[in-house]
Amino acid sequence: MPHPNLLYTRKKFMKRVLFVTTISGFLPQFEKNDVKLLKQMGCQIHYASNFTNPIYAFDKTELEKNGVALHQIDIEKSPAKINKNIKAIKQLIKIIDENDIDIVHCHNPMGGVAARIAARAGKRKPKVIYTAHGFHFYKGAPIMNWLLFYTVERFLARYTDIIVTINREDYIRAKKFRLKKNGEVYLIHSVGVDKEKFAPRPELRETKRAELGIPADAFHIVTAAELNENKNQKLVIEAVAALKNKSKIDADKAYNIYYTICGKGPNEDKLKELIKAYGLENNVSLLGYRTDMDEILQTADVFAFPSIREGLGVAAIEALMCNVPLIAADNRGTREYASDGNNGIVCRYDAVDEFEEAIELLYGNTAYRKRMADRCRESVKKFTIEEVEKTMTKVYIRALGE
Repeated sequence: MPHPNLLYTRKKFMKRVLFVTTISGFLPQFEKNDVKLLKQMGCQIHYASNFTNPIYAFDKTELEKNGVALHQIDIEKSPAKINKNIKAIKQLIKIIDENDIDIVHCHNPMGGVAARIAARAGKRKPKVIYTAHGFHFYKGAPIMNWLLFYTVERFLARYTDIIVTINREDYIRAKKFRLKKNGEVYLIHSVGVDKEKFAPRPELRETKRAELGIPADAFHIVTAAELNENKNQKLVIEAVAALKNKSKIDADKAYNIYYTICGKGPNEDKLKELIKAYGLENNVSLLGYRTDMDEILQTADVFAFPSIREGLGVAAIEALMCNVPLIAADNRGTREYASDGNNGIVCRYDAVDEFEEAIELLYGNTAYRKRMADRCRESVKKFTIEEVEKTMTKVYIRALGE
C-alpha cells in the first residue's frame, strides 16, 4: 500500500529524476527502494553511470523493463582521471538539458562532484540531492583527505538542495555547510535492509554449508565487501593464519575455522597470493560477487567487518538482521550499530591480535556467542526499508514540491 503522501503526490508530480553514480551496479544494489518510491510518485527515472565498470552484478535489461532510461557516461571513481571526469560532466550537462531533468540525485564522491557541476553549468538548473555514503574526511582521516575532499564538499554544498547522510558524524558536519537557499540536511539509517529477506532461517544452514563446502562442525566466518585496501580483508586472513599456527604448536588448539569472502575488486589477486602464502587454500575462499548473501549468512557463526573506513556498512547490518554476531573494526560507520559485548566484538582496524582474540573467544564460547546472536536482530530494527522510507519520502516530497 503506498504511503498516504504518495497518493497525493502521484498526480501532482510528473517529473524526471536522474540518478548519477560512478559504479554502474550501485542503483540496483542500493537504490532500488528510492526508485520504487519515485515511481509511486509518478516520476520518470533516468540513470547515468559508467556501465563499463561494474562492481556489483546487475541486469541492464531488467532496469530498462522497469522503465529506467540508461545513459552511459565516462565517469571514473578516481579524481585523478581528470580527462574522463571532465568528459562525464559534459555528458551529464547534455543528458540533463536534453531530457528536461527536474531532479538530480547523485551518489559516490565523483558522482556527486560531476553531477553537481553539471546541474549548475547547464541550462536546465535541476534540484540536486546528494547522498553522502560516508565522507572521505572524518575524525582521524589523513590530512590530504581533509585538504581535498572536505574543501570540495564544502564548496559544492552551495550547489546542493538536499544532502542525505548515513551516519551521525557526517550529519553533524554537513549541517555546518552552506547549502543552496532553503537547503536541508537529512540523516537516514542506511539504504534500508529488507527484514523479510535478511532474517534467521536455521533450516538452510546445513544444506547451504554443504553447497559451499563448509563442514557442518566448522566455525564459519563470513565477509561481504568489495576487495580493496579499505575493506581490509587481509587482516582477518592474517588472524586466521595466526590461529592456524597455534594449532600446529598446541594440539589442544586444533581450530576448525573456515573464512568465506564475498565480493569483487582490485585486491583479488593480492588476497589470493596472501591465502597461498599462509597455506590457507583449504580454509579461506573467495566467492566473488554473490546474489545469495541472505542464504550464505545462514551458514555463518560470525560476520567479520574489518574496514578501515565505513560510511555505514549495509553488509554488516544484513548479517545482524540474520542474528549473526559481528567482529567489526571501530569506525564512524560501525559505531552506528556495533555494540561491543552486545551484538559483537569491536576491534581496532589495524590490530590483527585483537581480531585473532575475538575469533578465538567466539570460537570457544558457544553460549556467549548464542547470547550475542539472540540480540542481533533487535539491535538494528531502525535500519529497515520501512524506517528509511519514511525519511526518503520527506526528502523527495520536499525536492519535488518546491
